Amino acid sequence: MNIQPIHTDDDLERAFARLEELWGADEGSQEADELEVLSILIEKYEDEHYPVGPSDPVEAILFALEQRGLTRRDLEAYIGSSGRVSEVLNRKRALSLRMIRKLHDGLRIPYESLLNDSVA
Repeated sequence: MNIQPIHTDDDLERAFARLEELWGADEGSQEADELEVLSILIEKYEDEHYPVGPSDPVEAILFALEQRGLTRRDLEAYIGSSGRVSEVLNRKRALSLRMIRKLHDGLRIPYESLLNDSVA
């Protein structure tokens, strides 16, 4: 096992190549240990150099609809009238705490996705 820190994107590419070689290693083996350490190093480098911002509440709602085969009309039970649904989806109205609770409870959308600058 010859693991080195990841300082550059070239180092990252080499780490990914090695990660692919190790994928599927038997649990408890030296290769599995190396896979675990490489995964941690890659995650640390990506978090520092390629941070992912918080999700957009509207995108989270639309994703939930798509995944469940629902329509915008189905959101009325969680948000209110069709006009209010339209305002929220067109970013003209922020989600209220009540809407957020209903969307979380009914569609299982994580609070973290719904609370991103969306509370009225």
